[in-house]
Formats: sequence, C-alpha cells, structure tokens
Amino acid sequence: MRFDAPLRLRSGAQIADYELVYETYGELNADRSNAVLVCHALNASHHVAGVRSSDPKDVGWWDNVVGPGKPLDTRRFFVIGINNLGSCFGSTGPMSINPATGRRYGPDFPVVTVEDWVHAQARLADALGIERFAAVMGGSLGGMQAMAWTWLYPQRVAHCLAIASTPKLSAQNIAFNEVARRAIITDPDFHGGRFYDHGVVPRRGLQVARMIGHITYLSDDAMAERFGRALKRGDYGFSFDVEFEIESYLRYQGEKFSGYFDANTYLLITRALDYFDPAQAFGGDLAAALAPATASFFVASFSTDWRFSPERSREIVAALLKNGRDVTYAEIEAPHGHDAFLLDDPQYHALLRAYYERIALQLSLGAQP
Repeated sequence: MRFDAPLRLRSGAQIADYELVYETYGELNADRSNAVLVCHALNASHHVAGVRSSDPKDVGWWDNVVGPGKPLDTRRFFVIGINNLGSCFGSTGPMSINPATGRRYGPDFPVVTVEDWVHAQARLADALGIERFAAVMGGSLGGMQAMAWTWLYPQRVAHCLAIASTPKLSAQNIAFNEVARRAIITDPDFHGGRFYDHGVVPRRGLQVARMIGHITYLSDDAMAERFGRALKRGDYGFSFDVEFEIESYLRYQGEKFSGYFDANTYLLITRALDYFDPAQAFGGDLAAALAPATASFFVASFSTDWRFSPERSREIVAALLKNGRDVTYAEIEAPHGHDAFLLDDPQYHALLRAYYERIALQLSLGAQP
C-alpha cells in the first residue's frame, strides 16, 4: 500500500511517498471487529504465517501460532502482518529509491522509532477501514510496538499481548547492539552505508552482528544441550578454523543472515530498540507513561530469557496494575532463552489459545473486546 501524505517522524524528519507491504490471514467480519495486528521483531517481516511461495521452507515466522486451529485462530480472527518502515522485505527502506535523488536512500534514510512504526501501521489500518483492533500482539521488539499502540491509540486497541518484551533496553542490551553495529560500520565493504553503489555487501560485519545477536537469543542451557563442547572433527585441530559445533552453527547463521538482510536496516532497527523508553518523558515513571492505556493486557515472559528477563515483564505488570488495568501475566518455565517466544511450548501456546478464546467469546456475545 502506497502513502503519499508525509509521515512526520519522532526525529523531526518526515518521509513521503512510501510503501508498506502487508499480508492478511482469515476474513474480516461484517462489523470489522475481529482484526488482530501482529507486530514483527528485528529480522522478521509481514510474512507471519503459511507458505507464500513454491519453497516449502518459506514459512511464516510465527506459523506455529497463527493459522486455522492454532492459538491465534484465523477461522475466527482477521490477522494482519505489516513490514515496518525501514525494513528490507518490501516496505520503503534504505534499499529503496529516494525520489528526491533518484538513488537508493542508503544512510540517508531517516532514523525511525517504535512510535513511528505504530503511526505508520495506524495509517494502514485506516486504509483498511479498521477503527479498532480486537488485539495487537508481538514478541520482543514486536511487543514494544504492541504496547506503544495502547498509549498512542488507546481507543483503537482492545487487548495487548506483549510477549518476551521489555519497557526499555538495559545498558547491557544497548551494548550488544552497539558492538553489532560497529562490526557492520567498520567492515571495509560498508562504504559509509553506500555499499549498494559499489556492488558489494558488508558480509563480514553482518555475519558478526548476527552471531552476537544469536548468542543473546539462546540460554546457556539450550546451547549446552544442543552443542555442549562437541567437536566438529572429533579432536582438536590446533587451529583457528572451526573446531566446535557451536562455532560451526554460529558461522552458518551469520553467513545465512548476510545473504538476505540489509546492513542499513540492521542499524536502523537496533537503534529503534535502543530508543524505546516510554517512561523517559515521565521522569522514569512507567505507570505514568502507560496511564492513557485502556486495553486489557496479556504479558508473558520466559524463565531463561536473559536478554528480556522476567523482571522486565514484571515492571510492565506492576505499572499496569498501578493504573488499575486488567492484566494476565504468565512467567513460563522454558529452557530456550529469548527465542522461546518463537518455539513450540505447550504451556505457552495453551495460554495464548485460552486468551484468544476469551476475546472470541466477547466478540460472539456482541461485546466490545
């Protein structure tokens, strides 16, 4: 969907004549009350569920949650996935042509924030005739967007599902993002973000960035169970080539990532993560920041997620309870670390299913969810 009207960004910059790519699943009901927006995390996209091409591996990133008979049942709900502005999966971003110059935006693409993404998503919802979402849901960075909807557009969100998320990044998290960005920026093939003009990709920087990120998504227990200290060739090679299975796995993930993800997009999205801090404008008072929200909330965390730990989710819950909001909180025992929100965990999926059944019941009774 193309938008001609300029979108003013939090930075003060604005962008006009931009496109947002989206996918929908299920059917919008007659009174347009069953729409659910699913917000994506760092390296995901609008392709939330199903197989969209002849490649059986091209499966949506949350296909185990969204679909017919799944926790977010598309026989009941109309689900929308939107690729965020600045991403590299079809929506306008650094790889797109800047109409003002006739060349790719590259580093000239403006810095965007979580709030900017929500405003862009609201415009797309307007164009689809959706005045109010039955729910807005996301995990990790997607959870930040879901929460932002509740104070930016409080009358347009009935339920917010924020999973494995946080009200702001810790200093450690910002540090991980900065190391990843420096790996990209200092790659000789980065060329100040103009690598498109040189016909190259800063692959080494992207690979290191992905390796760093991937380590933070997994728990120590998950790594130990899957790889331990297993050697690639059965004995030490006394070299600096791949020796351990975990090294092989990380290099594979890095190489794969560098083949499909845009370096400038990585810089933009990690900076959006850093900037998210709704309480900053309220002297650090998260309850004050969340005060406009009228939605009911489902907040979930995972015991071994050390990147966005359960303590951060409890901060969100405490702030919501201080405001008298309706909150369901689940702290799930799972060994997988931050990536648990993407994986098959029976307890987690049962909780999601039950919460959406509650929303579906409200809809069937003709009540506002």
